[in-house]
Amino acid sequence: MTHIMACIDGSTLTEYVTNASVWAANKMASPLTLLHSLEKEAIRTDDDLSGAIGLGSREHLLDELVELDAKRAKLALEYGKLILDNAHDIAQKAGATQIHTQQRHGDLVDNLIDLEEETRLVILGRLGVNHTLSAQTVGSHIERAARTLHRPILITVDAFTPPNNFMIAYDGREAADNAIARIAQSPLLKGLPCHLVMAGEATAERQAKLESAQKSLEDEGFEVMASIIPGKIYPVLTDYRKEHKIELMAMGAYAHSKVRQFFVGSNTSKMIIESDIPLLILR
Repeated sequence: MTHIMACIDGSTLTEYVTNASVWAANKMASPLTLLHSLEKEAIRTDDDLSGAIGLGSREHLLDELVELDAKRAKLALEYGKLILDNAHDIAQKAGATQIHTQQRHGDLVDNLIDLEEETRLVILGRLGVNHTLSAQTVGSHIERAARTLHRPILITVDAFTPPNNFMIAYDGREAADNAIARIAQSPLLKGLPCHLVMAGEATAERQAKLESAQKSLEDEGFEVMASIIPGKIYPVLTDYRKEHKIELMAMGAYAHSKVRQFFVGSNTSKMIIESDIPLLILR
């Protein structure tokens, strides 16, 4: 059975990620897994010690460093278990019924790759434990996860409340059409009004693409408001989102060679950084 995979790390966003994951698990009738990764921290080794000190002193320091590292690893393990227990309580109070907890060593994205076959949706906080909510940045795992994983990713950016509507940023490309198809077939956003927005010139070809995407969603029971709005992508989407009080935005991610451009220095990166609503990325 595939799970909703909520990635928690003890940061301020952990509660928000947990609440978002409960909403998704209930909408998709899927079990929820709370995942905490114990990522290896850089430690000093013999190569880091100055060759100017005596051999005996160096060996003594190395013994202390090994002992300290063992204590840190034990504390990190215990702390991670506390994080999972707390998230489990939050999820249970929020209405989740099938909750699993999993603690794994290693890099978060590597762990998500290992678990991909049993994952239906990944939920990440925009910022990790080393950032504050005011930081104008994107957590280091988000780009790598979008570049590597083939599962949808829901990014939370603030306290999560179930959305009452959603917007699809549509550009008529293959990735956007794939996103439309996945949304149409998934129960995650069913029952919510959909705003389908295209930025730029309203050519006959683009209008036809938009109407086709709209029909695909309407055939699956979605209420769709479709628009082509002149202008550049970022300001068009931002203004539309604010004007219509959009509560969740969805968009397709490009293939591997494009995803890096898609995130680094792009409109999407800017949208993630400055947005105050969740973002659903579909592959």
